[in-house]
Amino acid sequence: MDEQSPERQTNGEERVQAKREPVFNLPGILVATLALLAAIYAVQTLVLPDQAVEWLLITFGFIPARYVIPLSEQGLQWLWSPVTYSLLHGSIEHILFNGLWLMAFGAPVIRRIGIGRYLTFWFLSSIASAALHAALNWGDPTLLIGASGVISGLMGAACRFAFPADARPGWPAHLNPRLSIAQTFRSRTVIAFTLFWLFGNALIAVGVPLIGDGSQAIAWDAHIGGFVFGFFLFPLFDRALPPSDEGQDEPSVLQS
Repeated sequence: MDEQSPERQTNGEERVQAKREPVFNLPGILVATLALLAAIYAVQTLVLPDQAVEWLLITFGFIPARYVIPLSEQGLQWLWSPVTYSLLHGSIEHILFNGLWLMAFGAPVIRRIGIGRYLTFWFLSSIASAALHAALNWGDPTLLIGASGVISGLMGAACRFAFPADARPGWPAHLNPRLSIAQTFRSRTVIAFTLFWLFGNALIAVGVPLIGDGSQAIAWDAHIGGFVFGFFLFPLFDRALPPSDEGQDEPSVLQS
């Protein structure tokens, strides 16, 4: 009976170890995004006094009332707040919940479209979310903060490629072909996910909290604005897929 030599055994172990991937295999820009959100929240809660926190939220949060006040009678907050509000959070539950969803849906979208388009997507989807919120709450003095609208946009974008009907085991989600609008409406997975997401937002709209402090209102309309933006406008951000390797049945690592 043949015995495996120590050298061959060592080489085999090295090959196995080479195929191992870390548990959290996230794009660098996504890690940087999470770190930025966490750093802002840490400074907000651990460093700044209450008066400075109030200034931060009012200055960089989104307030629909700004757009019914003559621009000559206010500062430039109306200009940057449709984007900067997405970097602020109101509680530890808020930022943790958003961080988990951002990891789940931001990773495949970033791998699909790249860093530059991801940053542009964040910028425009935050504006789209704020715009629908402002349209439905015109002149309202309430304050909108949080990345949920952008994350909803990433969810909508992922629906266009991450849930194919003929998905192959082990195949990276970001390499799937983009589905047309008609194809997404025929996908049971996309329909089930969208209905579940809409049901959750319907509960929020009628005042049923899904997580955290139920006394804090959640801007479900901003979620809708982001999702619609990501779902319908994702082709503007999409890139051509790399040529597939016909000699390889499936890649060794699933990234999603």
